[in-house]
Amino acid sequence: MIVARAANPDGKKSDRPPASLDVTEVRWNIGREAKPAKVKLGDNTHRKEKMTLNLRRPILIGGIGLSAALWLLETLQHSGSEMGETALIGLAAAGAGYWWWKQQSPKLELALPQPLANREAAEKAIAASEAAIKLLASEAQNSADPANLTAKLDRLRTELDRQDLRITVTGGKAVGKTVLIQVLNSNWVSQHPQKLSLQETAALFANTNADAKINGDLVLFVTAGDITDSEFKTLSQLASGGQRVLLVWNKQDQYLPEQQSQVLHSLQQKMQGILGTEEIIAIAASPNSIKVRQHQADGTFKERIENQVSQLDALTERLTKILTEERQQLVWASAVREAASIKLEAKTLLNAVRRDRAIPIIEQYQYIAAATVFANPVPALDLLATTAISTQLVIDLGAIYKQQFSLDQAKTVAATLANQMFKLGLVELSTQTITGLLKSNAVTYVAGGAVQGISAAYFTRIAGLSLIEYFQNQELENAAKGIFSLDQLTKTLQAVFTQNQQVSFLQSFVNQVASRLSSQVSGPETVKSAVN
Repeated sequence: MIVARAANPDGKKSDRPPASLDVTEVRWNIGREAKPAKVKLGDNTHRKEKMTLNLRRPILIGGIGLSAALWLLETLQHSGSEMGETALIGLAAAGAGYWWWKQQSPKLELALPQPLANREAAEKAIAASEAAIKLLASEAQNSADPANLTAKLDRLRTELDRQDLRITVTGGKAVGKTVLIQVLNSNWVSQHPQKLSLQETAALFANTNADAKINGDLVLFVTAGDITDSEFKTLSQLASGGQRVLLVWNKQDQYLPEQQSQVLHSLQQKMQGILGTEEIIAIAASPNSIKVRQHQADGTFKERIENQVSQLDALTERLTKILTEERQQLVWASAVREAASIKLEAKTLLNAVRRDRAIPIIEQYQYIAAATVFANPVPALDLLATTAISTQLVIDLGAIYKQQFSLDQAKTVAATLANQMFKLGLVELSTQTITGLLKSNAVTYVAGGAVQGISAAYFTRIAGLSLIEYFQNQELENAAKGIFSLDQLTKTLQAVFTQNQQVSFLQSFVNQVASRLSSQVSGPETVKSAVN
């Protein structure tokens, strides 16, 4: 008996049986009887052992069992009526598949966004973060991360009623951030009744891979002229994330009066729908000195350098109004954003834990799919068996990500993935690529079944990775409520397929699965690559 084994990173066989996954109880064993039976594959006849699937999943037993039974019926028919019998079997399999997979799509639900600037929203965001941390703690019991995140959340709770406000000044290089803070501290902060703190971030866009983190109750985004694409993108992200932002155009004194109105109008037009016109303010924190020439009565003249007064009235008036009317809302909005950040950190750690548990399950099912299709020469039955495998994969991965699927829902998800692969042309493209890699890289090539088996394993893996990606991007609350979007899953499938279509990945995958399949055929019957 041959036991299917998880592959080593180098693609070689391992003598160890696959690890037992207690969390989903996936235990499988692919073996074969000692006596070989002849199986006709196209124009070639090879010796294959009968495949015995020892599975503990009802869906797999039903789907693969039906596939195997129909295949056995086909092999017992007279060779003269092979084409007619194959068509009959195909119709029977299609009818059984229609009965098996008929269902309605799961109902979709929409979650409406909650308001950001009130205490209830802040407390709700903290509670959601706490739930995510508890979930992480339950699945990563030996990790110190939950305790660290809980400490951050406890500190955040104590700040819901704080009275001081934090203003962050940010922007690109040489836009006047430091000078602006100095002038505000000397001319405005000291006269304001509330406790205020102004902090400056590192210059943005200096290093695109390590931009400074921008947070605060209120952000002053400083620019020295009309905004660039990078500045617009950052401003849009801040505003869409619920951050209170003022766009401050500094150094307006360096433009002529008519140019100043043009630049201000351009800023207002570009930020329309993102920032109100009252949130876009022109200033001159440190105007350039000017040379003054004074003519004397005797015809001579004297020159002197005259320093200009900062032009900040429009900004300080707007700041005073905001801090007077929105002080507490700014604090609560900051709490909402920070709680969301803590929740995201917990979710990222949780996704890593779950992915480590999910990948071995995908690998096991991809080899089940490869072995099943490899032993089954009837295409109509391949689809039935692989869809049954995909359905069980959906259920097992859903259990890991706390997405409880009914049998009907799991069948819908599996059928949707299969249909989308065909509609998007992924099946034809991948099969052609896999065939080319088998024939051009001196990989052991088993005539008649290798391409189909490897393709089935590849599609099973793509389906599994798409589900993982979808679950990881899904809100934890939606999983608990059973909210599932087939449209979003389809988009995720396209992205995952693109990421896993690189030739280097496919070459490694083909070698790995081909090595597994070749061990199921006796040495003399193994056909080498067409290159040889």
